[in-house]
Amino acid sequence: MSSSSSRTEQTFQILTALVDGPLHGYGIIQEVGRLSDGRTRLRVGTLYGALDRLSGEGLLVLDREETVSGRLRRYYRLTDAGAQVLAEDAERIARQAAVALERLKKRGAPRASLGGTA
Repeated sequence: MSSSSSRTEQTFQILTALVDGPLHGYGIIQEVGRLSDGRTRLRVGTLYGALDRLSGEGLLVLDREETVSGRLRRYYRLTDAGAQVLAEDAERIARQAAVALERLKKRGAPRASLGGTA
């Protein structure tokens, strides 16, 4: 597996999108958009490159294939290793955010800048 420093926010969001169950490529693109409130828009080429890499790292697997309206849909599923990596990344990001927020509080940053936290 690669180190967490080589994973991107898009990778984090792809893994997060697959937590609830297998999705096909377009479903992943839609779920990442929803999870990011529209801030992240995955391109098809970016997605499939990431899916190939994440599959190679053992973080997700091809769950099944089906043909819909003459087009092949591949569904990907998060592996246990992928869930573990996602959990570690989420914890690391949460720790970094907590440090940043604490430092901003000490600086006297306005509340609105801290997302409403005191």
